Amino acid sequence: MIKLKTLSLKKTIIQISFLTILSGCSAVQSGKSEQTEIVSTPTNLAVPEDVVDALTLSALIEGNEPMDLEPEVIVFEDVWKRIESQLSIDIPQNRQVVTERNWYAKHPSYFKRIAARAEPFLFFIVEEIEKRQMPIELALLPIVESAFDPFAYSHGRASGLWQFVPGTGNRFKLKQSWWYDGRRDVVAATKAALDYLSFLHKTLDGDWLNAIAAYNSGEGRVLRAIKRNRKKHLPTDFWSLDLPKETTSYVPKLLALSDLLKRHQEFEISWTPIKNQPHIQVVDAKGQIDLAKAAQLAELELNELHRLNPGYNQWATDPKGPHKFVVPVEKVDIFKQNLAELPKNERMSWQRYVVKSGDTLGGIAEKFNTSLSVLIDVNDIKSNIIRVNQALLIPTSTKALDEYSLTADNRLTKTQNKKRGSTKIKHSVKSGDTMWDISREYDVNIRSLAKWNGIAPTDPIMPGQELVIWKNQTTKHQAESAVMRAITYKVRNGDSLARIAQKFKVKVVDIAKWNQLDLKKYIRPGQSLKLYVDVTRT
Repeated sequence: MIKLKTLSLKKTIIQISFLTILSGCSAVQSGKSEQTEIVSTPTNLAVPEDVVDALTLSALIEGNEPMDLEPEVIVFEDVWKRIESQLSIDIPQNRQVVTERNWYAKHPSYFKRIAARAEPFLFFIVEEIEKRQMPIELALLPIVESAFDPFAYSHGRASGLWQFVPGTGNRFKLKQSWWYDGRRDVVAATKAALDYLSFLHKTLDGDWLNAIAAYNSGEGRVLRAIKRNRKKHLPTDFWSLDLPKETTSYVPKLLALSDLLKRHQEFEISWTPIKNQPHIQVVDAKGQIDLAKAAQLAELELNELHRLNPGYNQWATDPKGPHKFVVPVEKVDIFKQNLAELPKNERMSWQRYVVKSGDTLGGIAEKFNTSLSVLIDVNDIKSNIIRVNQALLIPTSTKALDEYSLTADNRLTKTQNKKRGSTKIKHSVKSGDTMWDISREYDVNIRSLAKWNGIAPTDPIMPGQELVIWKNQTTKHQAESAVMRAITYKVRNGDSLARIAQKFKVKVVDIAKWNQLDLKKYIRPGQSLKLYVDVTRT
């Protein structure tokens, strides 16, 4: 709960002050001896104006009930109201702010989705901001950044509720590994984001709007814009700077949200109430543990626990930490108790694997959905060389991997399977491939290609990585009325690309494109080919 305090003086204090002033009017003491006369002059004599002031003040409060010295306590049941009471940044009613405000005002359902995602974390964020005495408007920044989605990933490689790019995440000590990404850990990322904003505020001479703009575009860009304006003897406030288009709308979005919270009745916007009390608490498991096991100990569904702990990429915590879990406050005691009673050897499941001819450590790690470094550490391997018949101990998940639906792999599968067109084409990345090359090959937008595959256009791609391409038209030879279906055809003796193309009424160049074939090489019996055929013609 937040308390706002007001103090007033009691009537008795005024009266005591009044008597003290009058006491200064006592006569000058004098005494005589036979030889000397001693005169004492008071240093705190009240002048006539002091007496008049005291009498006037006493008369003003005469007959009024004395006010209690105890602070008046204002209790907020709703954390949005708590935020609203502290909004302090001026909101100019200019075109940029009004444009963003109008968009939000026309989409009231957006605020319901925001509140549902924000509910577990908003109280914690507000507490952190107040502890640092930063503007409360910053509690609304995750709405602009990620719509309060801790799994959000942008085309600029930014991840998490606060949208850290990898470099800035490293700079502010957010660990990023195969097992764990601190950029999506809401508690860790919130503290890092406020550290970054504090740094920007100091760097940019205490201007909060410039600091917020720099959070979006980087302090270097804002500092260069300020330098340009100073050279031209122009103002250096946010509204006067020449900044990228995204940044010039970024700050107005935050101010528009602040305005809609402050004047929600005027704009008929309903901010779904969120209880102004702790919703979550962090518990340290102090060692690697399977997420399914942790959920069981906390008496939560696996996905429920994973949604509160989106930093975990895999089915278990990182062997090297962190091992902290955000859990609902009402589950903290039972989670701690069950953790304390759990034998150490039951935190993870293990499998014994005997190395076969042709095995590699990397291949084994991929097969069992673990990391190369874990295999090396657990089995005390001094190099990457393994021997046939060598026994390896491998950590394995308690449940089937597809039950961990919020792991990085399963989230990617869900993203790639989301229907974006009539036909999904799979492309296996070859050495030398780039996102630009692939987008040109399939005649699709590079940003769309990245979005379909849950990556950014600038993310590196690796040989063997599988990308999906969604097309409404699988070939330029396709008729508008075509009903396209994907089939797999197994090459038979005597087959050629030309014969297959004729059989299914497709083009040889299209078969080659769909299957990434070199037209100079022969196809082999038993080889599988993917074809996109118009079922109305075959």
